Parts: sequence; C-alpha cells; structure tokens
Amino acid sequence: MKRDIHARVCVIGAGPSGITAAKNLLQVGVRNLVVYERGDQVGGNWVYSPRLSHSSVFDTTHIISSKSMSQYEDFPMPAHYPDYPSHKQVLAYFQSYADYFGVTDYIRFNTEVERAEELPDKTWRVTLNDGTVEVFDHLFVCNGHHWDPRVPEYPGRFDGDLLHSHEYKTAAPFRDKRVLVVGGGNSACDIAVETGRVSAMTALSMRRGYWFIPKHIAGIPSDVLHAQFARVPRALRMPFLRLALMASIGLHRFYGLQRPDHGLMRSHLVANSELLYFIRHGKVHVRRDIRQFSGEQVEFVDGKVEPYDVVLFATGFKLSFPFFERDFLDFDSRDVPLYLRVFHPDHPSLAFIGLVQPQGCIWPLADAHAKLAANYVIGAYDLPADMRQRIAAQIEHQNRFYIQSARHNIEVEYHHHLWELQREIPRHAPRWTLPVRREALVAG
Repeated sequence: MKRDIHARVCVIGAGPSGITAAKNLLQVGVRNLVVYERGDQVGGNWVYSPRLSHSSVFDTTHIISSKSMSQYEDFPMPAHYPDYPSHKQVLAYFQSYADYFGVTDYIRFNTEVERAEELPDKTWRVTLNDGTVEVFDHLFVCNGHHWDPRVPEYPGRFDGDLLHSHEYKTAAPFRDKRVLVVGGGNSACDIAVETGRVSAMTALSMRRGYWFIPKHIAGIPSDVLHAQFARVPRALRMPFLRLALMASIGLHRFYGLQRPDHGLMRSHLVANSELLYFIRHGKVHVRRDIRQFSGEQVEFVDGKVEPYDVVLFATGFKLSFPFFERDFLDFDSRDVPLYLRVFHPDHPSLAFIGLVQPQGCIWPLADAHAKLAANYVIGAYDLPADMRQRIAAQIEHQNRFYIQSARHNIEVEYHHHLWELQREIPRHAPRWTLPVRREALVAG
C-alpha cells in the first residue's frame, strides 16, 4: 500500500461525497485518481429523474438544512439562493464545484464498479461493468446511503399499491386516492404534505413520537440558531432548545402526535414547517403504527381500522455496498466500526466518505472526512495506535445515547463530529493552490 502523492486512488461515486473526496485528493497533490460514476453526470442522489432511478429526490424536494450550514467550507452557495435551496439549485451547485476544482476531468461517467476486492498487500482490485480490471493503492467509498430501500414487514396482505418513498416522484398519481404514508422521518413528512394537497385522504403512520423542528425560528433558519449555542454545555442547551420549540409549535398533543419517549437530539430531528399546519387543517391525519393488513384494510395498534388505496413506506434505506462481498463488510442493522466514521482498523487502505446521518448536513462533514483521508493517503496523517479502543468507545456512546434503530447506527451530532474531525486534520495540511471563489458561480 503506497502512501504518497503518487498513490493510485479509486473513488466510487460522483455525488456530494465523491466530488469532495476527489477535490481533497487533488488538494494534497494526488493526481493518479479515478472517480467511477454509474450515471451520466455529477450529483448522485440529487440528479432528479421523473422515472424510477438511483435518485430518491422528488420534484418538490428542497434541502432540510439551510444553505449556510450545507455548503462546502471553501465554496459558498450563491447569495441569491434561498435559505433552503431546491434540488435543481443544489445539483447546479455540485456540478459547479466539480468543474471549478477540476474534479470533472477525473470522472468516468456511465461506469459502475461491480466488484472491489482487497488483495493481500492491501491494494484493491476493481472490476468495472465493462469487464475492465484495475488495481489501486487506496479505495474511497462514496456511494451514498439513500438509495437501497428498507421496507418493514407486517402481518397480513395488502391488496392496494405498496410503494417505497424511493419510488415517489410527484403527488399527481395520488390524486383522489386514500394514501397511508408510513414513517416519521423527513421524507415521510414531506410526502404526507405533498400527497395531502391532492389526495382524498392522507394519513401518516408513526410508530413512536418524534421531535419536529420548524425550518425557521424567530425568522432565522433553525440550524443557524442552534449553531450559535452549539458550544454551550448540553445540560444548559437542551432546556433552551425545548423552550424555543414549545414557543414555536406548542405541545405534541395539540396535533394528536405521540410525545417522544426520548430526549431532544437522541433521534434524528424532523425539519418541517408544513406538516403541523396540514395536520391542524385536516389535510394530514395522524395514525399509530400498523398492526396488520387485511385486503384494503389497515389495522393500527390502537384498534382503528381504515381502507386505503396506497401504502407508501418512507422507512429509510439500507447501508449497501454492492461491490463488496457480503461477508467482507456488512454494516446494515449493525454497529459501524469505523474510526471517525472513516477508517476501518482491518483495512487501512479503505476510507468511507459521508457515511453518516447527521443532525445537520452531510456535505461539510464529507468534506472533512475527505480532507483527513486524503492527508492519510500522502502520509501526512497517521491512525492512532489505540484506534480499536476509540472505535469501541464511539460505538458504546452511539448505543447509549441514540434510540435503538438501524438508521441511528450512523447518527452524529453535526457540530461535535465536525469538531472532532477538525482536531485530527494536520495543522500543515496542504491548502488549495489556486484562488477559491468567494461564492459558487452557478446558473441554478
């Protein structure tokens, strides 16, 4: 395994994590790199298609973190962008980033990695969909984790349409239908609102109580407001945040919602300013968890039974790496043993970029992951001797602090994770050698 600027590096995926991985490799002087992208353009999950595709973005998608808390540190989003840009604007931003930093020249589009195998010397044999085989010194995995649907099973049979949010593109097909959206995350709430505009009836089934955060508090993006208090000790910060929430939206029972059985920040927060409005206007109806199906009837755990035409599962995604043998690495529904969410103790030439579910935005964290991993490639950063002990402590904290569910195996608090990464990045890490624009130049 070579560790210098002449190392050959493979990056899988040209989404938000892949392009910042390549940019940071170029920044430290690595030029012998290839980015393999199965699609025909930069953007990954943010390349919207009206048809079923790799992307889970639908036609009305806007980001749920504000632009100032979502941009890469050295490439700000345009000033004319709104607080919460659309998927079209975000895609234009990513493509501008890749072009400006010269990443696009290193991408092989319409090329899928079918298999990645670690060789005895810790290099990687990569097999492509055209049969080509290449060998690399390092492998950066940036294939995302919002594309392989997770669908729960319930007793009985449903005779209507069963869908996953990955298949949802627009509300039009649900006009005048009775729709049950299952899930309590951001996608579930967004889809419930959108279908609620046109359906005969939309209900939202949630198995537990969740914390709902409006996108603005006192006229300020809620994540920007929280950032101002991020360094305040948790014991002082949490009461303030709960008070701000109560002042903004009131109590859960006002909306017929279950009260969360866990503290604020111990689960993934739902950033949505429309759902509660739609509930109070009778456009979205709150339901408990499903007990069973029977034909077109859905029975809930509180005994309510109702007919539906469509059940749409917005129940998250699996952690999938189809290019690895399953017995090599399998993180789905398991602890994720990565140091700083990047490095595996048994596979030193492997780095995961953006494999987190933050209470905030992934992209700045992926940038920091990539910066650290790129410096490791050239030998400017070394992994600690007690890496396994640190990973064990991280997993113990994960299991103790967050609620127990598959999606929370990679949950992180945005600011704290960013700070721990920044502490590890070498003080004299190479900087970008060309002038960096103060603002992204995009057409979106």
